[in-house]
Amino acid sequence: MTSSPLPRRVALISVHTSPLAQPGTGDAGGMNVYVWQTAIRLARRGIEVEIFTRATSSSDAPSVAAAPGVTVRHVIAGPFEGLDKRDLPAQLCAFTAGVLRAEAAQAPGHYDVIHSHYWLSGQVGWLARDRWGVPLVHTAHTLAAVKNAALAEGDTAEPQLRVIGEQQVVGEADRLVANTETEAAELLSMYDADADRIDVVTPGADLECYTPGSSAEARSVLGLDPDETIVTFVGRIQPLKAPDLLVAAIAPLIKEVGSGRKLRLLIVGGPSGSGLQRPTALMDQVAELGISESVTFLPPQPSDRLVQVYRASDLVAVPSHSESFGLVAIEAQACGTPVIAADVGGLGVAVDDGRTGVLVNGHVPGDWTNALEKLLAQPDRLAELGRNARRHAEKFSWEHTVDQLIESYRWAMESFAAQTDAAHRDAEQAAAQTPGGPARARRRWRRRRNRVTV
Repeated sequence: MTSSPLPRRVALISVHTSPLAQPGTGDAGGMNVYVWQTAIRLARRGIEVEIFTRATSSSDAPSVAAAPGVTVRHVIAGPFEGLDKRDLPAQLCAFTAGVLRAEAAQAPGHYDVIHSHYWLSGQVGWLARDRWGVPLVHTAHTLAAVKNAALAEGDTAEPQLRVIGEQQVVGEADRLVANTETEAAELLSMYDADADRIDVVTPGADLECYTPGSSAEARSVLGLDPDETIVTFVGRIQPLKAPDLLVAAIAPLIKEVGSGRKLRLLIVGGPSGSGLQRPTALMDQVAELGISESVTFLPPQPSDRLVQVYRASDLVAVPSHSESFGLVAIEAQACGTPVIAADVGGLGVAVDDGRTGVLVNGHVPGDWTNALEKLLAQPDRLAELGRNARRHAEKFSWEHTVDQLIESYRWAMESFAAQTDAAHRDAEQAAAQTPGGPARARRRWRRRRNRVTV
């Protein structure tokens, strides 16, 4: 496969969230990081990248040169503001029209590959694939069937509309990119995917940005006490991410009398998803448990500040009910900070249990309290886990991710070309059975390849 040519230009589709948005609030999260980090690295390899995303402000320019070789195209589809992610299926027709018009303004064959992110984008990519005559590579990032099987208390199940939409995209995509072997197995068992079309491509972290550094300096930058033990949650505040579990689990340890430990919980993020229905719910829980003075809330942080958050922390907690991978876990470990995480989805890959952190089975607050207490009582072990954490994180670079993605693109291009050639031969053979058929078939084939409507 390495002999196959690189794609010249890739269309990345990310309907519901822009890679330019700040992760940690609204619908912006790990997928934003993934799209942006892979896009800029693809461009550095000489592959031009155009990212299509929905415009969410009247100030969004139709086209933004976001980085060398990377263009972000804001497609108008529905009102700029006030649309929830669940409202977006009704806007897919408008969004798709915008994508197709952008391509129609170019010379034929402008894109070599389409890479769609999340099921909404997969629906758009599916149509564009057939219209442009190029292969579709799809990354789900999360799967409705998986989320519904591990639904958090008080959370809302993913609608059947999404389950069906995902099934359609799984059936149509030329290649499916899974974050881990676990996700690949879920595609097989829950969506009856074709195993031969699945590529496992592990996400990474920006290892140049997220590096170990002085905890004291980081705490000074963030205004945190240098003498406290700090446990940190980073992510969108919604039931799926389970920050409420962490609050309930750490409360007894904060209130513990005579422990000699000053313990602080740092929560970095903003309301998202079903968490928007009760945006102050986590603060209310903290107040009801009587630990407000020991809990600090920070808004979502840009990467140059987020690295200080990780360095300032003694332990980062990822208690999610479902995670396809867990970028926060890798970023924290890249900074030399150990992680305590739920043993779900890709977190078993992101965290080396017992060496760089601890995995907790289930979401019972008492179990998390015990696991936290045991870890925090052993500062020497925490330090050892932190030293191992950076070495583990170095296995997960975005460069390695892009290496694997390019191979997936090449497989898609090669198999799509083979299928196209086979279809051409079949059409010519069928046409040969009728008078004037071969010439008519050639004309029909040229029209199809040039995408001319007649």
